[in-house]
Amino acid sequence: MKSNFYALFVSLVFFLLIPALGNGLFSETKLLNVSYDPTRELYSQINKRFVSHWKKKTGEDLTINQSHGGSGKQARAVIDGLEADVVTLALAHDIEAIAEKSKLLSTEWENRLPHQSSPYTSTIVFLVRKGNPKNIKDWDDLVKPGIGVVTPNPKTGGGARWNYLAAWGYAKAKYGSEEKAKDFLKKLYANVLVLDSGARGSLTTFVQRGIGDVLISWENEAHLALHETAKNGSGSVEIVFPSVSILAEPSVAVVTKNAEKHKTTEVAESYLKFLYTPEAQEVIASNFYRPTDVKILPKYKNIFKNLKLFTIRDVAGSWKSAQEKHFADGALFDQITAK
Repeated sequence: MKSNFYALFVSLVFFLLIPALGNGLFSETKLLNVSYDPTRELYSQINKRFVSHWKKKTGEDLTINQSHGGSGKQARAVIDGLEADVVTLALAHDIEAIAEKSKLLSTEWENRLPHQSSPYTSTIVFLVRKGNPKNIKDWDDLVKPGIGVVTPNPKTGGGARWNYLAAWGYAKAKYGSEEKAKDFLKKLYANVLVLDSGARGSLTTFVQRGIGDVLISWENEAHLALHETAKNGSGSVEIVFPSVSILAEPSVAVVTKNAEKHKTTEVAESYLKFLYTPEAQEVIASNFYRPTDVKILPKYKNIFKNLKLFTIRDVAGSWKSAQEKHFADGALFDQITAK
């Protein structure tokens, strides 16, 4: 009799739980953020804070998964079927490519968030060996004979395209013509020892493998290397700020159709909006990215040097024109690096 009562009780409890299970009471929401190479540390910290924020707001458990690689390769992966809920990539062109080729989000994605969907910025600097033995001070030093340069491949990495355009903008302004700028870039890439697929790979090549005299680097990656080598006691590298560089503007977007398919639209949108909050902007600054919050940026003025910066619009008009002119098959980068 007792066993029958117990069986009836278990059945009743299970029957009552079915609606709760259907309403997602015990379910866990998962979000996939497909990002570029150097953001591993940044988003591991952002994700912990947002998961806690989301739990307090909704009571819902959330897992945020990350995918990292060269920005161009990541964009192609999403186009080819990697079901990202959000993308946080190195440059707007990579998200434009997803919008145009896969139709997974609107071509108006850039207008959905402040600062043209760029919650933080960076720039391009040089990382050199301790003591700067080759006396590298500006872009002209990178084309001197005997200087070993490390930079990623612009065909696969977003940071690599920022590197290239920073050098192009400098050379065009200084030497006065595109032909002379092309000659400058040809000399620079003739000095490149390794073209890794992404920025993190180039950082590893330079710092851990000890290859090259100078790394053309994201500012945040350079600071990270400085911090890590100081922590391990080697102090083997230092940062050189060139006379002029480019304002790098990484972009973020919800991959609308994937989010709708996964029923994650609300959390995906909230996740990207969270990047603009003071809490997230502090995390962004502490990871050596330049926050867009004008109240927070001055607190880190000892880290972020006041550089003369030009924009993608100054040197190319738009990312679309930059892609066609410099990075498409047979375009200027291919011409410059042709044997």
